[in-house]
Amino acid sequence: MYASIGGSRRPSAPRTSRLTRLAVLASTVALSAAGLAVAATPSSAATCNGYVGLTFDDGPTGSTSALLSVLRANGVRATMFNVGQNVQSNQSAARAQVDAGMWVANHSWNHAHMTSMNQSQMQSDLSQTNSAIQSATGVRPQLFRPPYGETNSTLQSVASSLGLRQVIWDVDSQDWNGASVSQIVSNAGRLQDGQVILMHDGIQNTRDAIPQIMANLSSRNLCPGMISPSTGRAVAPDGTAPPTTPPPTGTPTTPPPTTPPPTGGCTATATIPNVWGDRYNTSVTVQGASNWTVVVALTPPQRVSTTWNGSPSWDSTGYVMTMRSNGSGNTFGFTTMMNGNSSARPQIRSCTTG
Repeated sequence: MYASIGGSRRPSAPRTSRLTRLAVLASTVALSAAGLAVAATPSSAATCNGYVGLTFDDGPTGSTSALLSVLRANGVRATMFNVGQNVQSNQSAARAQVDAGMWVANHSWNHAHMTSMNQSQMQSDLSQTNSAIQSATGVRPQLFRPPYGETNSTLQSVASSLGLRQVIWDVDSQDWNGASVSQIVSNAGRLQDGQVILMHDGIQNTRDAIPQIMANLSSRNLCPGMISPSTGRAVAPDGTAPPTTPPPTGTPTTPPPTTPPPTGGCTATATIPNVWGDRYNTSVTVQGASNWTVVVALTPPQRVSTTWNGSPSWDSTGYVMTMRSNGSGNTFGFTTMMNGNSSARPQIRSCTTG
Protein backbone atom coordinates (compact mmCIF):
# COMPACT_ATOMS: atom_id res chain seq x y z
CA MET A 1 0.00 0.00 0.00
CA TYR A 2 1.29 3.46 -0.87
CA ALA A 3 0.70 6.98 0.41
CA SER A 4 1.63 10.28 -1.16
CA ILE A 5 4.06 12.44 0.81
CA GLY A 6 5.17 15.73 -0.65
CA GLY A 7 5.17 14.33 -4.16
CA SER A 8 6.88 11.04 -3.27
CA ARG A 9 5.29 7.67 -2.64
CA ARG A 10 6.20 5.21 0.07
CA PRO A 11 5.16 1.60 0.67
CA SER A 12 3.99 0.48 4.09
CA ALA A 13 7.16 -1.53 4.50
CA PRO A 14 10.57 -1.08 2.80
CA ARG A 15 11.66 -3.49 0.07
CA THR A 16 15.04 -5.20 0.39
CA SER A 17 17.17 -4.57 -2.67
CA ARG A 18 19.72 -7.13 -3.91
CA LEU A 19 23.42 -6.36 -4.18
CA THR A 20 26.21 -8.54 -5.55
CA ARG A 21 28.69 -10.13 -3.21
CA LEU A 22 31.42 -8.20 -4.95
CA ALA A 23 29.93 -4.90 -3.79
CA VAL A 24 29.64 -6.18 -0.22
CA LEU A 25 33.27 -7.28 -0.30
CA ALA A 26 34.31 -3.91 -1.69
CA SER A 27 32.57 -2.10 1.17
CA THR A 28 34.26 -4.34 3.71
CA VAL A 29 37.69 -3.74 2.17
CA ALA A 30 37.04 0.00 2.13
CA LEU A 31 36.19 -0.03 5.82
CA SER A 32 39.29 -2.01 6.69
CA ALA A 33 41.53 0.22 4.61
CA ALA A 34 40.17 3.30 6.30
CA GLY A 35 41.19 1.89 9.70
CA LEU A 36 38.15 3.35 11.41
CA ALA A 37 37.74 2.44 15.07
CA VAL A 38 34.42 0.97 16.11
CA ALA A 39 34.02 3.44 18.92
CA ALA A 40 35.14 6.46 16.92
CA THR A 41 32.88 9.44 16.38
CA PRO A 42 33.24 11.81 13.46
CA SER A 43 33.19 14.85 15.71
CA SER A 44 36.31 13.58 17.48
CA ALA A 45 38.24 13.17 14.27
CA ALA A 46 37.05 16.07 12.13
CA THR A 47 35.93 19.67 12.37
CA CYS A 48 32.15 19.80 12.50
CA ASN A 49 30.75 22.95 10.96
CA GLY A 50 27.27 21.52 11.11
CA TYR A 51 25.23 18.44 11.97
CA VAL A 52 22.75 16.26 10.11
CA GLY A 53 20.29 13.69 11.37
CA LEU A 54 20.66 10.19 9.93
CA THR A 55 17.45 8.29 10.66
CA PHE A 56 16.38 4.70 10.07
CA ASP A 57 12.71 3.71 10.14
CA ASP A 58 10.73 0.50 10.68
CA GLY A 59 13.12 -1.41 12.92
CA PRO A 60 14.20 -3.39 14.63
CA THR A 61 14.46 -6.03 11.92
CA GLY A 62 16.45 -9.19 11.35
CA SER A 63 19.11 -6.96 9.78
CA THR A 64 19.45 -4.50 12.66
CA SER A 65 22.68 -6.12 13.86
CA ALA A 66 24.24 -5.72 10.41
CA LEU A 67 23.13 -2.08 10.24
CA LEU A 68 24.58 -1.33 13.68
CA SER A 69 27.89 -2.92 12.68
CA VAL A 70 28.19 -0.65 9.65
CA LEU A 71 27.16 2.43 11.61
CA ARG A 72 29.67 1.78 14.37
CA ALA A 73 32.44 0.96 11.90
CA ASN A 74 31.90 4.38 10.34
CA GLY A 75 31.60 6.25 13.64
CA VAL A 76 27.93 7.05 13.08
CA ARG A 77 25.30 7.72 15.71
CA ALA A 78 21.82 7.72 14.24
CA THR A 79 18.19 7.93 15.30
CA MET A 80 16.17 4.72 15.02
CA PHE A 81 12.43 5.30 14.57
CA ASN A 82 11.16 1.96 15.84
CA VAL A 83 7.81 0.27 15.31
CA GLY A 84 6.34 -0.81 18.64
CA GLN A 85 5.33 -4.33 17.69
CA ASN A 86 8.80 -4.93 16.21
CA VAL A 87 10.36 -3.84 19.48
CA GLN A 88 8.07 -6.11 21.45
CA SER A 89 9.04 -9.13 19.34
CA ASN A 90 12.76 -8.30 19.20
CA GLN A 91 13.69 -6.57 22.44
CA SER A 92 17.35 -7.61 22.27
CA ALA A 93 17.77 -5.82 18.92
CA ALA A 94 16.19 -2.67 20.32
CA ARG A 95 18.52 -2.82 23.30
CA ALA A 96 21.46 -3.32 20.95
CA GLN A 97 20.59 -0.03 19.27
CA VAL A 98 21.01 1.86 22.52
CA ASP A 99 24.15 -0.11 23.46
CA ALA A 100 25.63 0.93 20.10
CA GLY A 101 25.07 4.60 20.95
CA MET A 102 21.97 5.16 18.83
CA TRP A 103 18.93 7.18 19.80
CA VAL A 104 15.60 5.34 19.85
CA ALA A 105 12.32 6.98 18.86
CA ASN A 106 8.64 6.25 18.29
CA HIS A 107 7.35 5.26 14.82
CA SER A 108 3.88 4.06 15.94
CA TRP A 109 2.78 0.59 16.99
CA ASN A 110 2.26 -1.11 13.63
CA HIS A 111 2.88 1.54 10.94
CA ALA A 112 -0.82 2.26 10.41
CA HIS A 113 -2.35 5.34 8.76
CA MET A 114 -2.73 7.26 12.00
CA THR A 115 -4.65 10.21 10.57
CA SER A 116 -7.61 7.85 10.14
CA MET A 117 -7.66 7.22 13.90
CA ASN A 118 -9.56 9.17 16.52
CA GLN A 119 -7.73 10.92 19.36
CA SER A 120 -8.15 8.05 21.81
CA GLN A 121 -6.76 5.53 19.32
CA MET A 122 -3.78 7.78 18.60
CA GLN A 123 -3.09 8.13 22.32
CA SER A 124 -3.22 4.38 22.84
CA ASP A 125 -0.98 3.66 19.84
CA LEU A 126 1.77 6.08 20.80
CA SER A 127 1.60 5.25 24.51
CA GLN A 128 1.86 1.52 23.81
CA THR A 129 4.88 2.12 21.57
CA ASN A 130 6.55 4.35 24.15
CA SER A 131 6.07 1.65 26.79
CA ALA A 132 7.47 -1.11 24.58
CA ILE A 133 10.58 0.92 23.74
CA GLN A 134 11.15 1.97 27.33
CA SER A 135 10.67 -1.58 28.58
CA ALA A 136 13.17 -2.97 26.08
CA THR A 137 15.80 -0.23 26.22
CA GLY A 138 15.33 1.69 29.46
CA VAL A 139 14.93 4.86 27.36
CA ARG A 140 11.70 6.81 26.99
CA PRO A 141 11.35 8.20 23.45
CA GLN A 142 11.29 11.96 22.93
CA LEU A 143 10.75 11.91 19.17
CA PHE A 144 7.92 10.61 16.99
CA ARG A 145 7.77 10.08 13.25
CA PRO A 146 4.28 9.45 11.86
CA PRO A 147 4.07 6.54 9.41
CA TYR A 148 4.19 7.73 5.78
CA GLY A 149 4.78 11.26 7.08
CA GLU A 150 0.99 11.59 7.43
CA THR A 151 -0.05 13.90 10.25
CA ASN A 152 -2.69 16.36 11.39
CA SER A 153 -3.26 18.73 14.30
CA THR A 154 -4.86 16.03 16.46
CA LEU A 155 -1.93 13.67 16.05
CA GLN A 156 0.56 16.42 16.75
CA SER A 157 -1.35 17.40 19.88
CA VAL A 158 -1.44 13.80 21.13
CA ALA A 159 2.28 13.37 20.48
CA SER A 160 3.05 16.60 22.31
CA SER A 161 0.95 15.53 25.30
CA LEU A 162 3.16 12.44 25.57
CA GLY A 163 6.36 14.50 25.46
CA LEU A 164 7.07 13.56 21.84
CA ARG A 165 8.41 15.95 19.23
CA GLN A 166 7.16 15.16 15.73
CA VAL A 167 9.97 14.74 13.18
CA ILE A 168 9.42 14.24 9.45
CA TRP A 169 12.43 14.58 7.09
CA ASP A 170 14.11 17.03 4.73
CA VAL A 171 15.67 14.49 2.36
CA ASP A 172 14.17 11.17 1.23
CA SER A 173 16.88 8.63 0.38
CA GLN A 174 14.35 6.67 -1.70
CA ASP A 175 15.86 3.44 -0.35
CA TRP A 176 12.33 2.09 0.17
CA ASN A 177 11.74 2.63 -3.55
CA GLY A 178 14.56 0.37 -4.74
CA ALA A 179 17.16 3.14 -5.05
CA SER A 180 20.67 1.94 -5.91
CA VAL A 181 23.66 2.58 -3.67
CA SER A 182 24.78 5.48 -5.87
CA GLN A 183 21.28 6.98 -5.86
CA ILE A 184 21.07 6.80 -2.07
CA VAL A 185 24.50 8.43 -1.79
CA SER A 186 23.46 11.15 -4.26
CA ASN A 187 20.25 11.88 -2.38
CA ALA A 188 22.12 12.07 0.93
CA GLY A 189 24.48 14.55 -0.72
CA ARG A 190 21.70 17.14 -0.59
CA LEU A 191 21.78 17.23 3.22
CA GLN A 192 22.54 20.63 4.75
CA ASP A 193 23.26 21.68 8.33
CA GLY A 194 20.36 20.82 10.64
CA GLN A 195 18.55 18.65 8.12
CA VAL A 196 17.26 15.09 8.51
CA ILE A 197 17.33 12.21 6.01
CA LEU A 198 14.89 9.30 5.80
CA MET A 199 16.42 5.83 5.50
CA HIS A 200 15.29 2.37 6.56
CA ASP A 201 16.47 -0.56 8.64
CA GLY A 202 16.66 -3.81 6.69
CA ILE A 203 17.84 -2.58 3.27
CA GLN A 204 21.20 -3.83 1.97
CA ASN A 205 21.76 -0.91 -0.42
CA THR A 206 21.33 1.52 2.46
CA ARG A 207 23.97 -0.24 4.53
CA ASP A 208 26.38 -0.26 1.61
CA ALA A 209 25.82 3.44 0.99
CA ILE A 210 26.81 4.49 4.51
CA PRO A 211 30.63 4.65 3.98
CA GLN A 212 30.16 6.89 0.93
CA ILE A 213 27.55 9.02 2.70
CA MET A 214 29.99 9.57 5.54
CA ALA A 215 32.86 10.40 3.17
CA ASN A 216 30.68 13.04 1.49
CA LEU A 217 29.58 14.54 4.80
CA SER A 218 33.15 14.65 6.10
CA SER A 219 34.32 16.43 2.95
CA ARG A 220 31.81 19.16 3.77
CA ASN A 221 32.64 19.20 7.51
CA LEU A 222 29.19 17.89 8.40
CA CYS A 223 28.82 15.32 11.17
CA PRO A 224 26.01 13.01 12.30
CA GLY A 225 24.13 14.56 15.19
CA MET A 226 21.14 14.03 17.41
CA ILE A 227 17.70 15.41 16.63
CA SER A 228 16.71 18.05 19.14
CA PRO A 229 13.43 17.30 20.93
CA SER A 230 12.92 21.07 21.12
CA THR A 231 13.32 21.99 17.45
CA GLY A 232 13.26 18.73 15.48
CA ARG A 233 16.54 19.78 13.85
CA ALA A 234 19.91 18.03 13.93
CA VAL A 235 22.31 19.37 16.55
CA ALA A 236 25.57 18.27 18.16
CA PRO A 237 25.32 14.90 19.96
CA ASP A 238 24.67 15.15 23.67
CA GLY A 239 26.59 11.94 24.36
CA THR A 240 23.47 10.34 25.91
CA ALA A 241 25.34 10.67 29.19
CA PRO A 242 23.73 9.63 32.46
CA PRO A 243 22.31 12.45 34.59
CA THR A 244 25.71 13.70 35.71
CA THR A 245 26.43 16.02 32.78
CA PRO A 246 27.27 19.49 34.11
CA PRO A 247 24.81 22.18 33.05
CA PRO A 248 25.81 25.07 30.77
CA THR A 249 27.80 27.83 32.43
CA GLY A 250 25.57 30.21 34.29
CA THR A 251 22.61 27.83 34.50
CA PRO A 252 21.32 27.53 38.07
CA THR A 253 21.12 23.87 39.07
CA THR A 254 19.39 24.36 42.39
CA PRO A 255 17.08 27.36 42.62
CA PRO A 256 15.69 28.40 46.00
CA PRO A 257 13.41 25.65 47.34
CA THR A 258 9.78 26.10 46.39
CA THR A 259 7.68 25.40 49.46
CA PRO A 260 4.02 26.43 49.52
CA PRO A 261 2.26 27.51 52.69
CA PRO A 262 1.40 24.50 54.85
CA THR A 263 -2.07 23.43 53.72
CA GLY A 264 -3.24 20.10 54.94
CA GLY A 265 -0.15 19.37 56.98
CA CYS A 266 2.62 18.82 54.36
CA THR A 267 5.24 20.83 52.53
CA ALA A 268 6.98 20.12 49.23
CA THR A 269 10.46 21.31 48.30
CA ALA A 270 11.75 21.32 44.72
CA THR A 271 15.35 21.18 43.54
CA ILE A 272 16.85 20.95 40.04
CA PRO A 273 19.65 18.34 40.17
CA ASN A 274 20.33 18.04 36.42
CA VAL A 275 20.18 20.46 33.51
CA TRP A 276 20.93 19.70 29.84
CA GLY A 277 20.68 21.85 26.76
CA ASP A 278 17.08 20.88 26.02
CA ARG A 279 15.66 19.53 29.29
CA TYR A 280 16.14 19.31 33.04
CA ASN A 281 15.14 17.14 35.98
CA THR A 282 13.15 18.29 39.00
CA SER A 283 13.20 16.42 42.32
CA VAL A 284 10.44 17.13 44.85
CA THR A 285 10.65 16.05 48.49
CA VAL A 286 7.48 15.96 50.59
CA GLN A 287 7.56 16.37 54.38
CA GLY A 288 4.79 15.92 56.90
CA ALA A 289 2.74 13.20 55.21
CA SER A 290 3.16 9.81 53.58
CA ASN A 291 -0.11 10.08 51.64
CA TRP A 292 0.17 13.35 49.76
CA THR A 293 -0.98 15.32 46.71
CA VAL A 294 1.28 17.97 45.17
CA VAL A 295 0.22 20.40 42.44
CA VAL A 296 3.00 21.67 40.15
CA ALA A 297 2.67 24.36 37.46
CA LEU A 298 4.84 24.66 34.34
CA THR A 299 5.54 27.71 32.23
CA PRO A 300 4.47 27.29 28.56
CA PRO A 301 5.75 26.00 26.23
CA GLN A 302 7.68 23.69 28.59
CA ARG A 303 6.28 20.18 28.92
CA VAL A 304 6.91 17.22 31.23
CA SER A 305 8.15 14.17 29.29
CA THR A 306 8.80 11.66 32.10
CA THR A 307 7.79 11.22 35.75
CA TRP A 308 8.77 8.79 38.47
CA ASN A 309 7.78 7.76 42.02
CA GLY A 310 4.27 9.19 41.78
CA SER A 311 0.96 9.05 39.91
CA PRO A 312 0.49 12.16 37.74
CA SER A 313 -2.61 13.69 36.19
CA TRP A 314 -3.01 16.92 34.19
CA ASP A 315 -5.48 19.74 33.84
CA SER A 316 -7.00 20.66 30.49
CA THR A 317 -4.13 23.01 29.58
CA GLY A 318 -1.45 20.36 30.05
CA TYR A 319 0.65 22.76 32.11
CA VAL A 320 -0.60 21.96 35.63
CA MET A 321 0.34 18.54 37.01
CA THR A 322 -1.17 16.92 40.08
CA MET A 323 1.14 14.28 41.50
CA ARG A 324 -0.17 11.78 44.05
CA SER A 325 1.82 9.40 46.21
CA ASN A 326 1.88 5.81 44.97
CA GLY A 327 3.79 4.06 47.74
CA SER A 328 7.23 4.81 46.29
CA GLY A 329 8.26 7.12 49.11
CA ASN A 330 8.17 10.86 49.72
CA THR A 331 10.37 11.99 46.83
CA PHE A 332 9.14 12.14 43.25
CA GLY A 333 10.62 13.59 40.11
CA PHE A 334 10.04 14.53 36.51
CA THR A 335 11.89 15.58 33.36
CA THR A 336 10.81 18.81 31.68
CA MET A 337 11.47 19.63 28.01
CA MET A 338 12.40 23.32 27.70
CA ASN A 339 10.88 23.72 24.22
CA GLY A 340 12.74 26.99 23.71
CA ASN A 341 12.22 28.37 27.25
CA SER A 342 15.45 27.58 29.11
CA SER A 343 14.97 29.89 32.09
CA ALA A 344 11.60 28.92 33.57
CA ARG A 345 11.32 26.32 36.31
CA PRO A 346 8.25 24.54 37.75
CA GLN A 347 6.41 26.15 40.64
CA ILE A 348 4.77 24.14 43.43
CA ARG A 349 1.28 25.45 44.04
CA SER A 350 0.17 23.26 46.92
CA CYS A 351 0.84 20.20 49.05
CA THR A 352 -2.07 18.49 50.74
CA THR A 353 -2.55 15.21 52.58
CA GLY A 354 -4.63 12.47 51.15
